[in-house]
Amino acid sequence: MWTVPNLITMFRVVLIPVFVVVYFLDWRWAHELGAFIFWLAAITDWFDGYLARKLQQSTPFGAFLDPVADKLIVAAALLMITHSYATLWITAPAIVLLVREIYVSALREWMGSQGVREEVKVSFVGKAKTTAQMLALIGLLSGLEYFMGWPIYWVTLGYILLYIAAVLSLWSMCIYTSAAWKHLSGKG
Repeated sequence: MWTVPNLITMFRVVLIPVFVVVYFLDWRWAHELGAFIFWLAAITDWFDGYLARKLQQSTPFGAFLDPVADKLIVAAALLMITHSYATLWITAPAIVLLVREIYVSALREWMGSQGVREEVKVSFVGKAKTTAQMLALIGLLSGLEYFMGWPIYWVTLGYILLYIAAVLSLWSMCIYTSAAWKHLSGKG
């Protein structure tokens, strides 16, 4: 249980309350620092998976905790941006992303209980959704449009990527449902 990848995943879980508290502090750079903490968590997600494969330290505990940690920090970030922006244009895609995460998690759990979880393994579309979603959240959390006087348009890019992530989210949900359909319909 105390492998390097698992410790990194546990670190990501510990970052969640730190991320939330820092983001809502009454500091000038609180949102930017919160976005940085979120970015750090996103990077550790890639890093722990890489190390688990490279060091051959995959464990059942890590296989359980890694997706839980991902979903917890993403859900927190989605709730935080809906609070910060308080607009339908952020809330609608955030709800789509949250609903998809719950649906796909439940689908994978059910498929696992049927012994056919491999049929709903992560797809390229799912990975593209995750990349767009993480970049969108970093941009929207940071609130940056200018850095040292130079336009960088992080928020604008965040909006665009959030909608791309929402579309990819629905698409991947359809792919996973299609892959599982024969089992869901009782024909598998």
